[in-house]
Amino acid sequence: MVIKRVLLCAVLVLLALVVQVSVLGRLQLPGATPDLLLLVVVGLGLVFGPTGGCLTGFAAGLLADLAPPSDHAIGRYALVLCVMGYVAGMARAEPGRQRSVLVPLVVVAGAAIVSTVLYAAVGALVGDTAARHVGLPGLVVSALLYDLLLAPFVVPAVMLLARRVDSATRGAEVTGPGLGTIARYRTTREASASAPSGRKARGLKS
Repeated sequence: MVIKRVLLCAVLVLLALVVQVSVLGRLQLPGATPDLLLLVVVGLGLVFGPTGGCLTGFAAGLLADLAPPSDHAIGRYALVLCVMGYVAGMARAEPGRQRSVLVPLVVVAGAAIVSTVLYAAVGALVGDTAARHVGLPGLVVSALLYDLLLAPFVVPAVMLLARRVDSATRGAEVTGPGLGTIARYRTTREASASAPSGRKARGLKS
């Protein structure tokens, strides 16, 4: 059943990466670029938890690092999205409990700010000073604005798909071999109880 989660994450990440590179990256908006990959990772982390969010974030970031026209060190964005996915997973609601619709927006806002600062900090460590020339405050504000504008359209849809896969997985686990064994056991017990004993069937008296 883990395969369904992996397939969903792979499809969403690839789709987000294509849109990120071919559409959002070419808009030439002032400041930062809207981060669709970050929104997908946050949405998946809010459903699949810290481990799922961390692994998905690392894979998504690594693909972004390798995809053209990437011009930064490989692993830089993977580290950022890995951390963001883990942190988003920490905000996952317990099974059967619903949280406020504002929680995803708060998580997106925090992720937009922290990811921008962390990306610039990692870049400074490897000698990339682009954020210093552009202006880190401007990048943070624009990233926050763009991601919050996209979040209501992206994050709920991602969470809905992830929850459907997660509920289907849980349902398959509940109705799996365990309940089948119990059902067969009950059928055998009922058949044994309704059938006459061996001595009575042969007309023997005790």
